Amino acid sequence: MLTNPVLLSVILMSVLCLLNLNVILSLIIAALFGGLLSGIPLNEVMSILVGGMGGNAETALSYILLGALATAIHETGLATLLSKKIAKTIKGKRAVLLIIIAFISCLSQNLIPVHIAFIPILIPSLLKIMNILKIDRRGAACALTFGLKAPYIALPVGFGLIFHGIIADQMTANGMEISKSIIWEGMAFPALGMVVGVLVAIFISYRKPREYEITEFSEMDLIDDEEIKFTRSHFAALLGAGTALVIQLTIGSLPLGAIVGLGIMVIFRAIKWNSLNDITNNGIHMMGFIAFVMLVASGYGAVIRETGGVQALVDVTAGIVGESKFFASLIMIILGLIITMGIGTSFGTIPIIAVIYVPLCLKLGFSPLATAILIGTAAALGDAGSPASDSTLGPTAGLNADNQHDHIWDTCVPTFLHFNIPLVIFGVIGAMIF
Repeated sequence: MLTNPVLLSVILMSVLCLLNLNVILSLIIAALFGGLLSGIPLNEVMSILVGGMGGNAETALSYILLGALATAIHETGLATLLSKKIAKTIKGKRAVLLIIIAFISCLSQNLIPVHIAFIPILIPSLLKIMNILKIDRRGAACALTFGLKAPYIALPVGFGLIFHGIIADQMTANGMEISKSIIWEGMAFPALGMVVGVLVAIFISYRKPREYEITEFSEMDLIDDEEIKFTRSHFAALLGAGTALVIQLTIGSLPLGAIVGLGIMVIFRAIKWNSLNDITNNGIHMMGFIAFVMLVASGYGAVIRETGGVQALVDVTAGIVGESKFFASLIMIILGLIITMGIGTSFGTIPIIAVIYVPLCLKLGFSPLATAILIGTAAALGDAGSPASDSTLGPTAGLNADNQHDHIWDTCVPTFLHFNIPLVIFGVIGAMIF
């Protein structure tokens, strides 16, 4: 197990990121290392890496066009209007703003399932308020990641319905039938661990003020009593954003939605035709990093799967857990953390681990609901704290709009500590109870 290429590759990637090496370079080096360790020739590793990048091509394009749409909305002044309204609502209370951010983030998974699409539109406009209130952005990163993960873990609507459906389908396919309609009863327990984590982050860990440079306008600009007028440009921006959302939800194409949204703003003259070039460039500046990381992360996942180390890791785990339910629960959940950190998707991890987890749980006498908790928690773990997960890349893209937020130390490390630790604890306890 200690020589497993997946395990060693994930460890190397994590260490390189913690040493402040660029995430893209860390992923490439870790992929080459894992591939060579498993005996794949160097040229083949590179071919697999490059070929696998296409798996996230649409996602990368979506993020870049979304950045352009967010820039256009900002140009119309709608973001500033939103900032002033929120500033008046929170009345200088830092924790209230972070709770509002967490709540809006939750809505993006279930009620209006747009995932991270709201972040580049909303969060940059709030940075001015956050800077003035001296809010520690590590707390904001935890609030955002909480909203991107906890709802799909616990609630059977939106992305949560898909997540629970995959768990139920894979459990049934491997010999343990369960209805997806009852999975939420068990998954609510690990989600409760995330609630504890986000409350600790907001009210304890990152409660103290943290200084950031205020670059655009003063406190008086945000909280004055000047009447806020809703203009035609604001309406066009709102219509464009709404149209992009409708297209995403009905047709399923975020790139198309972003293009149509931009078109609407041009037609209604909210933005000028000759400003589209600058808007697109600014969108690439805002979201280009996350787009390229997602591309390379997809290639890295392809290399990891090709090594055969994932299945070997699962098989070894099945052989060492023994007859202890507690030890088996702990090992299975931690294994999920390693696999998801490498593959980069909690949804895609479920079919891989269910093949071994279900027979093992049957052997040890776990109930179907306890097995669902183990599979769901193990699969979801790596999303928080992984440098290549959109649950961390999304928050960083918004919080680093003014270049004052570090992806690894201000997003990945805080979310790893505040969510993965309670997820492991509550996941194990939940499996033992149910």
